[in-house]
Amino acid sequence: MTESAASSVDQATDPIPLTEPEGGVPDIVDTPEAFAEVCAAFAGGTGAVAADAERASGFRYGQATYLAQFKRAGAGIALIDTAAITDLSPLGEAIGSATWVFHAASQDLPGMRELGLEPARVFDTELAARLLGWPRVGLAAVVERELGFALAKEHSAQDWSTRPLPHDWLVYAALDVEVLLDLHTRLATHLAAADKLVWAQQEFEAVRLAPPPAPREDPWRRTSGSHQVRDARSLAIVRSLWEARDAEARRRDTSPGRVLRDQAIVAAAQAKPGSLDDLLKVREFQSKGTRRRAAQWYTAVEAAMALPEDQLPARRAPQGDGPPQQRVWKDKRPEAFARLGASRARIAALVDRLDIPAENLLQPDALRRACWEYRGGGEPWIREFLAGRGARPWQIDLTAPELAEAFENPTAGTDAAGD
Repeated sequence: MTESAASSVDQATDPIPLTEPEGGVPDIVDTPEAFAEVCAAFAGGTGAVAADAERASGFRYGQATYLAQFKRAGAGIALIDTAAITDLSPLGEAIGSATWVFHAASQDLPGMRELGLEPARVFDTELAARLLGWPRVGLAAVVERELGFALAKEHSAQDWSTRPLPHDWLVYAALDVEVLLDLHTRLATHLAAADKLVWAQQEFEAVRLAPPPAPREDPWRRTSGSHQVRDARSLAIVRSLWEARDAEARRRDTSPGRVLRDQAIVAAAQAKPGSLDDLLKVREFQSKGTRRRAAQWYTAVEAAMALPEDQLPARRAPQGDGPPQQRVWKDKRPEAFARLGASRARIAALVDRLDIPAENLLQPDALRRACWEYRGGGEPWIREFLAGRGARPWQIDLTAPELAEAFENPTAGTDAAGD
């Protein structure tokens, strides 16, 4: 997209549909020779690099990247088939220390790392829009607001493991990186004008360096509808079926929900079938695909029904290391309850003044923990605590003095809202 094109759409009343990249849609890169040409082109390009990735969530097991898109001035757009080219580290070497521009970088960086890519610097257009206080931060909304273009998003939930990829999907993928470099320039200017550029740089670096999330404890408890399951034996069936489904989904490289639906797991747990025939009487096991593998699922049910009592799961999920649910604070720790109310009032005032979402100013979990765990120490303790919870320097500088005042004089907001 040229600068003149971007300028002209600023004057348009209605957004202009963006139907194809300015230079057209390149051929997909799926051979070592073509990839070597891309690396050479990007090494000779200049400036920041737009980057995006497409997965097959809901179709495949896990979050693997199946198409990676890049754009750089002087190099054009590259669409790389990452099922064919699995090591993109030579591209990273070609790009060097340039800034990588993403929209929602935290979603794409894990997959980029699996491909051997480690950006030296990151600019996140979604996070930038959040820090600017914009009410809509999806890529299409940001593009329309800043560039005046209507960006279609109808292919965002496709099965990107499909081969060959349809041409209109490739158009969609190319357009996602087509707009990012213009957005980078404009959003950086807005951030600087709002005195938020330093904040954004600290946020971008935190996203870039964020470690992978720790494995969930008892992930089977996230089965949709499992809150309806009341007794430990039924919970054991949920756990057993979830684990059997997960193993089968991994083996077949298929989304777990396509192997066995959550509703079927919960229905079996509630029915506690004593035989395969009993399982087949459960409505959710009467479809053709589910019936075909019913014996496999009944084996998991049998294993759960045979467990001794001392091996059944607890009815309640294990408590984390955080404070208890807020509804008990007023009785158990009234001083912490008062601190939380006063702190929330001060944070809300900061949010209004700075025009920034509360969760971007300070993570709610860090605020709750600080209010609960405080035993004295004033602002120095608060600063150390927030830093230990991953707060960035700009967040600490803004919020620590306010929290110190709230902790010292918790006279406002003593009827803090619930969780």
